[in-house]
Amino acid sequence: MQDQKPESETVALGALPAGAHAIVRQFRGGSSFVSRMAALGFTVGVEIQVIQNYGRGPLLVLVRGTRVALGCGEAAKVLVQVMDDGQSDSA
Repeated sequence: MQDQKPESETVALGALPAGAHAIVRQFRGGSSFVSRMAALGFTVGVEIQVIQNYGRGPLLVLVRGTRVALGCGEAAKVLVQVMDDGQSDSA
């Protein structure tokens, strides 16, 4: 279990560069959008990795061991928290 940190903020999935790791935190869409994302494996708390993002066109994302292509509009509705790969908070 991790405590929420004030500096941790959510950003749209579409804003992340290739290679970024993040955790899904929220969806900005209706129930049909949330259902579609769940069917693709995107649920709150799941870890994802951006494989490809050219800034336009579809994004390739690794989620639950599967590569998924999302359109820019869909990626803008998925809010994620970027994981800090270089830092571990274990005490």
